[in-house]
Amino acid sequence: MQSQREKQVAVLLAPVVEGMGYEFVGCEQVGQGRHVVLRVYIDKQAGVNLDDCAKVSDQVGALLDVEGAMSDHYNLEVSSPGLDRPLFSLAQLTQAVGQMVSMRLQAPLDGRSRFKGLLKTIIDENIVLGLDDQAEVTIPFTMIARAKIVYQYEQNPEGKKRGS
Repeated sequence: MQSQREKQVAVLLAPVVEGMGYEFVGCEQVGQGRHVVLRVYIDKQAGVNLDDCAKVSDQVGALLDVEGAMSDHYNLEVSSPGLDRPLFSLAQLTQAVGQMVSMRLQAPLDGRSRFKGLLKTIIDENIVLGLDDQAEVTIPFTMIARAKIVYQYEQNPEGKKRGS
């Protein structure tokens, strides 16, 4: 799911973030050349606020610079994973069983490279999604480029939306 550089950066950053008392959700690199953004996602039981992101950004930024883990030109973003939480590992996907997820694959599977559905189960590193048309698709974990939870809104009796 992650590039080699993203994996290396994650291995470097996870102990620092976790040592600060946060969950290291994952990181992703977006863009190329002079327009590289490294997004680092953190979480904690009580939720993440701007001060938390600033503290982690200071520590992570200094570590990345000292270790030379990123190119000379990059922007660092530290944030909570949000309602549409990205899923970086098989363990995170396992925790999301029973929830709606969307996935973008590295290569097409059955003519499609994007899927959205109910994450039903995981069998031997294969993700089973229930699709809207009642069909199921089995996706090998190694084919997933990006995955995230799809936040569901539901209508209450007064017709107003609320999250679930």
